[in-house]
Amino acid sequence: MLSAAKRNIAADRIALARLKRAADAALNRGPYSVTDKTKLPASGDRHDYHSLGPYWWPTPGKRNGEPYARRDGHINPERGGPEFDLHRLQNFSDDVTLLSLAYYHSGEQVYAEHAAALVRTWFVDPATRMNPNLTHAQAIPGRYIGRPFGIIDASRLVPVVESIGLLGPSGALGKEDQAALEGWFGDFVEWMATSPNGRLERATKNNHGIYFDMLISHFALFARLDRVTKTVTEMFGEARIDTQFAADGTLPEELKRTRSWHYTLWTLHAAERVAQLGRCAGQDVASYRNTVGAGLETALKMAAMVVDPAKSWPYQDIAFDDPEKMQSEDILAVETFRTAAWYLGDPSYEAAANRYADSAAASNIRYYLGPYPVEPEVE
Repeated sequence: MLSAAKRNIAADRIALARLKRAADAALNRGPYSVTDKTKLPASGDRHDYHSLGPYWWPTPGKRNGEPYARRDGHINPERGGPEFDLHRLQNFSDDVTLLSLAYYHSGEQVYAEHAAALVRTWFVDPATRMNPNLTHAQAIPGRYIGRPFGIIDASRLVPVVESIGLLGPSGALGKEDQAALEGWFGDFVEWMATSPNGRLERATKNNHGIYFDMLISHFALFARLDRVTKTVTEMFGEARIDTQFAADGTLPEELKRTRSWHYTLWTLHAAERVAQLGRCAGQDVASYRNTVGAGLETALKMAAMVVDPAKSWPYQDIAFDDPEKMQSEDILAVETFRTAAWYLGDPSYEAAANRYADSAAASNIRYYLGPYPVEPEVE
């Protein structure tokens, strides 16, 4: 996909100029660090990542609003404030992705050097690095100091890992940097596999379980822990497709949500990535079928048949009346179906992606450039 995008960009001066303008702006941002937050986690360690559950709000009439109460599908804007780390993690991920793509498409070293500086600040420098855990992710004031659900915040690190690969030819990250990064992600994989929150998240029977498998497989492959990726992807069919994919291609656990279209696409995107990672480990996830005959392709084909989700998706989604949120969903739809077309070699998915392309292209430079999805709020 990236090589095709590079050919397209090389022939489109306007798109390349747009990319470079965006990357030039990123040269003036950062570095980002978890040590910059203003509200410490329960551990008291500024190096521990700390975020707020997206759908949890202060309870009226309670001191400090605690305990917070849940409003599914409605994001508390406090989550993105300077008190917590989510917004800077998102900005870090976005800028590293943008800069690495600018280097890949233009060959200009300045983009690679700044991306590498951002990466070192977040993962390597002892004064600013994040500890390799998400113990305090998606905390709920008055209820939990962190939750298993918070591990999904690490989805924002997936494009960072991919970007590190793009930066390789530049030499901006040296051998010691690479070793430190692989060590960081190796430690994070161990935390995911052995911590109480990791064990509970792995046992979850909805999109969180699928994302756990995708994240640990992806990070393990980067950390040269191939056996972990092989084991997880080998078990994916039995552990996830058997329990979460219905015969008609729907994902029943995601249909229960107030944003069922969003969660269907979001979950399928993760399942596709598991299939891609499985291929790297010699596992054929895409052809797996459960006892009712459903598999990844069954679910993708069902979703690809939806022409206008606001009119023809027969399940609840409160974002259908919100144009800004629907634009974000269109980006996710493009990425989901584009990846399917490439991975499965089926052009019908490209046709599905094209139905959402105008909206996606208008709102996100990365639409033109490579397989990096928008990272929506999830819980």
